[in-house]
Amino acid sequence: MADERYLEQLIAEFRRVGIDPDTFSAMLAVNRHDALRALQSLPDGAGPAAFLKELRQLGLHGPPPGERSRSHAEGDAADRASGAA
Repeated sequence: MADERYLEQLIAEFRRVGIDPDTFSAMLAVNRHDALRALQSLPDGAGPAAFLKELRQLGLHGPPPGERSRSHAEGDAADRASGAA
């Protein structure tokens, strides 16, 4: 249930910033917590280029290919530890 709410929040933030979440695949390579942090720092209508720039400025480029699943597992563990799951 928490994952569903988190996904809804991410999608709402993408739309607020002016990014169509149905066509923007960069979010798949970024930890969901990092993506949300970057999105929330942007003004309404900032667009995809601003989101990518914010990710770069925050040093959030996504994990190397072999570490993607571990990064997502760590994010899930953080959710459980914070009581979000």
